[in-house]
Amino acid sequence: MLRLGVNIDHVATVRNARGTPWPDPLRAALLAEAAGADGITAHLREDRRHISDTDIARLMDGLRLPLNLEMAATAEMQAIALRHRPHAVCIVPEKREERTTEGGLDVAGEEARLGDFIAPLRAAGCRVSLFIGHDRRQIEAAARIGAAVVELHTGAYCDLDTEGRTADCAAELDGLCAGAALAASLGLEVHAGHGLTFDTVGPVAAIPELAELNIGHFLIAESIFTGLGPAIGEMRARMDAARQG
Repeated sequence: MLRLGVNIDHVATVRNARGTPWPDPLRAALLAEAAGADGITAHLREDRRHISDTDIARLMDGLRLPLNLEMAATAEMQAIALRHRPHAVCIVPEKREERTTEGGLDVAGEEARLGDFIAPLRAAGCRVSLFIGHDRRQIEAAARIGAAVVELHTGAYCDLDTEGRTADCAAELDGLCAGAALAASLGLEVHAGHGLTFDTVGPVAAIPELAELNIGHFLIAESIFTGLGPAIGEMRARMDAARQG
């Protein structure tokens, strides 16, 4: 079964807009668990714009599901991950001025540094994932430095679909399919995520090499209207239908 990881970052975004304790990201994570999520993802950004250090500590203490900690490749974040030792650590590129993660890591260009960076995380028992595009060079470099997982960036595919650029969208989907096949052939577990919605999840979920999708912003947005449980249930149903079809 294709796993669903639910990203709770934007529950914290709403909380931080007013500086109150509500809504509580841990409560959202527990609701996601009850609704059938297989894991929880939280991105601890350097500027702490949504998830906080306290959130990570509470999630580690309060969750039964695996926690996937997204973070930049910095000494500060490495120390936090080594202190908490979450089930998984996903290394992502990060810029202070970006609204959301804009692309994948340049693993090929930073192979030595990233290899050194992830070594202590691997030794601590964290399952290390690298958030990358579907470019062959990046996938091969991820395998060389010993990552267990690559998460393929689906943002471009989702944007092209939203813009109605059918031919470009199909080409991007073909790239994701080829990237997933290559990664799996190199012994990497393959995940995907970023920007996925009810309308775009099906073709991605149908890629046979994928083991997990990580979805956040859309589910939190949809939950405003339907509740988090039904939003997750509908996403799960569409993922399962794509796999069965």
